[in-house]
Amino acid sequence: MSRTRATVSYAPMSESFPFQAELPEAADGAVKIVRKLTAEGHHALLAGGCVRDLLLGLQPQDYDVATDAPPERICQIFRRTRKVGAQFGVVLVHERRKWIEVATFRSDGQYLDGRRPSEVHFCDARHDAERRDFTVNGMFLDPLKRTLIDYVGGRADLQARLIRAIGDPPARFAEDHLRLARAVRFAARLSFEIEPVTFAALKDHAPKLATVAAERVREELEKMLTHPTRRRAFDLLADCGLLPYLWEGAAWQAEQIAAGAVLLGRLPEQVSFPLAFAVLIVDRETKAVQEICRALTCSNEQRETIVWLIGHHTDLDDPVRISLAGLKRLLAHPALPDLRAWAETRYFEMPDEAQRREQLDRRVASVAPEAIRPPPLVTGDDLASHGVKPGPIYKHVLDALYTRQLDETLTTREAALRLMGDLLAKWREEHGEILDG
Repeated sequence: MSRTRATVSYAPMSESFPFQAELPEAADGAVKIVRKLTAEGHHALLAGGCVRDLLLGLQPQDYDVATDAPPERICQIFRRTRKVGAQFGVVLVHERRKWIEVATFRSDGQYLDGRRPSEVHFCDARHDAERRDFTVNGMFLDPLKRTLIDYVGGRADLQARLIRAIGDPPARFAEDHLRLARAVRFAARLSFEIEPVTFAALKDHAPKLATVAAERVREELEKMLTHPTRRRAFDLLADCGLLPYLWEGAAWQAEQIAAGAVLLGRLPEQVSFPLAFAVLIVDRETKAVQEICRALTCSNEQRETIVWLIGHHTDLDDPVRISLAGLKRLLAHPALPDLRAWAETRYFEMPDEAQRREQLDRRVASVAPEAIRPPPLVTGDDLASHGVKPGPIYKHVLDALYTRQLDETLTTREAALRLMGDLLAKWREEHGEILDG
């Protein structure tokens, strides 16, 4: 990858507006960086999503700085830095106990792989804005002069509540195929519409999402599904034709899409990714669920949680009928809050919704914390001491004994050992010899 290192002089502004709101305290680190770069003779601005969110009255998740100072100069000016993408002009600077992204103004060369430019050229703010994805993400804020700088019409699109690609929409999506998913995420999260020409280009390029690395797609999907606007995001994914390309081999029937949208809309505002994703693929076989999770490069913990939630998703539908042992096993699992939230979404469809909620509350409250996962009365050591050969019999006997212990029908070790002998004798009758030697 090649790049030019010369700093280009700042181009005249095409649009500027006063910014009168007070900046949150969280912006102090980024403002300090801007002030120091300016004092060193450079042009520096707050950039991208933080500007968009400030204009919308939202709390930015982070603050980014854009500047005409090249990476080497940034590292000279600031004491604590990390070069995380110096070839793209990106350096992390540590201020106010945070690492803040400081990027050199750049324009991009050709995108040959649908992800990264083949070369970058350090430039000015105007050209930097023009290479970004959507107009609402292409604005700058001078926090020292309190001036909004807009080269791409982002302020007008914010007021019109539109997601619009900067420049030629097909070209923007052809450059970076992940922008297809990002357009959906921004539109859903901000409750904006996608501008018609941008929407048409998005649909035309939808198959290109399949070329994006699975982990990048999963990250976008996580951001969509863990946000309260997840139902809108899913609807847009369907409308834009992106659902078949979320993972390799993705297949959706119309009824699956409709059911998934309804369930997402009923979930609480704050949910985990495993729960939100589980409700979308609940009707798949366990093997298929595992394959989908692997295709999306979900972590082992995410995959195991999704499989567990789907396997137990109806267990709390009738809080009265579930056994005490079954309830305790659910209470012992870290994903119980997700399982309970999912069950309560189904209560909405039932005429006795309030009664089921009360029954579930009573059943859960009736179990003392120390009774949820008590030490087993009998262990594998006891089986071994009786000369039992290792094999499936261990799981069979120990599970049966522990279930009775959780049900509180087996309360002493003596009784457990007697029952163990009965179970061993029955196994011997059905399966033959079980003892060593």
